[in-house]
Amino acid sequence: MRRSEVQSLGSAIKDYLKERKFEGKIAEIEAVNLWESIIGKQIARATSSIYVKDGTLYVHLKSSIVRNELFMMRNDIIRVMNQRIGSEVVKAIILK
Repeated sequence: MRRSEVQSLGSAIKDYLKERKFEGKIAEIEAVNLWESIIGKQIARATSSIYVKDGTLYVHLKSSIVRNELFMMRNDIIRVMNQRIGSEVVKAIILK
């Protein structure tokens, strides 16, 4: 058996995920996982729920004060999150 092209396991998995269209979902999960590292532990404690749907990051907060602070920082959060992921996954943030 001859192999015409040798491919690493990591790139083979990426190709498989791209072919199956899981790449976008994985990027959305990565965005949720980056939340605490971007905004910090103190503010993350005020977060009760977070998820991404159709390019929008939905964040449910326990504190209206934190919500107001994040509202003013939302464009910076989107920019940093997309830079770390390496693609434009988050287009908007809804704070509830």
